[in-house]
Amino acid sequence: MKIKILIPVYNDWQSVVKLLENINSEVSSLSHEFSVIIINDASTENRPEISLNLDSLKSIQIINMNKNLGHARCNATGLKYILEKEEFDYVIPMDGDGEDRPEEIKQIVDNLNYNPHKPIVGERIKRSEGIFFKFCYFAHKLILFTFAGESIKYGNYTCLPKTVVEKMVNEKATWSSFSGSLAKVAKDRAGVPSERGTRYFGPSKMSFKNLIVHSLSIISVFKINVLIRSILFILVYMFLIHQKISIIMIVPVILVLILLVSVFTVSKRENLEELNNSLKNILNINNF
Repeated sequence: MKIKILIPVYNDWQSVVKLLENINSEVSSLSHEFSVIIINDASTENRPEISLNLDSLKSIQIINMNKNLGHARCNATGLKYILEKEEFDYVIPMDGDGEDRPEEIKQIVDNLNYNPHKPIVGERIKRSEGIFFKFCYFAHKLILFTFAGESIKYGNYTCLPKTVVEKMVNEKATWSSFSGSLAKVAKDRAGVPSERGTRYFGPSKMSFKNLIVHSLSIISVFKINVLIRSILFILVYMFLIHQKISIIMIVPVILVLILLVSVFTVSKRENLEELNNSLKNILNINNF
C-alpha cells in the first residue's frame, strides 16, 4: 500500500524534525510504502538544514504556501494536492508537534486489514491538556451532541482511503473543519484508541479564541440540525416557562440564539471555490 502522511506546520520545525525521526522509526517494521508531505503554512522562521537518516520513508516533500491559511485549510490543500498529483491508497493527516503519537501508526495501519474501505479515526481515550481545556472540550462535545446530533471523538489523526479523500476534497466544509467534514461525508467509520501526546517543544499555539472558532467550525458543518433543534428547544422551553417568565428564565433562550448566530456566521468559512483554487497558493515544492 502507498500511504501518504500529511503534516501541516507553521514555525515549528524543531518538532517536525523529531516527528519525522519517530515516524521513520515506527514505520520501519511495516511492509508498506510511506511518504511524507509537509504543508509549510508560510512560516516566518527558516527551516533548519539538518541531515537525517530517514531511509524508511520513500520521500519527504515540503509544499511551501505563499500566504498563511491556518491548520484546517492546510489540511484541505494537502488533501487536494495528494488527490490530484500523487499516487496513493491512503492518507494519514497528523499534527506536526507530537500530539498525534507516531507510536499509534502501526495500530491504525493494522486496522486496515479489517476495514480497508473505511476511514480509521483515532478516538481520544486520554488527553494531556490541563483542566480548563478538558472542561472546554467536554462542553464542546455536549453542545455538538445536543444541537447537532453528532459525536466526534477524533481530530485530524486519521487514515483516509482514496475514496474518502475524494469526497472530502469535493465538500465545502473541508475548507473550515477537517473532523466535521469527515463526519459529514463518511458516516461509517472505524475507530482505534488514541492518546493525545504532549508537544515535543514549546507551549501550545492554540489560543482560547482559536479554540472557540475551531469548536464552532465543527458544529457549523451541521448548522441545519442546529437550527431545527434550537427552534424545538426554544418552543418547548417557552411553553414550559410561559407562566413564570423572568429575565433569568430567558437566559437559556438568549444563549441558544447566540449559538445560532455564531454557528451561521462561522459557517461562512466553508468555501468550495477557495478549496478548488487552493493549489494556486503554492509558492514552490522542495524536498526535506
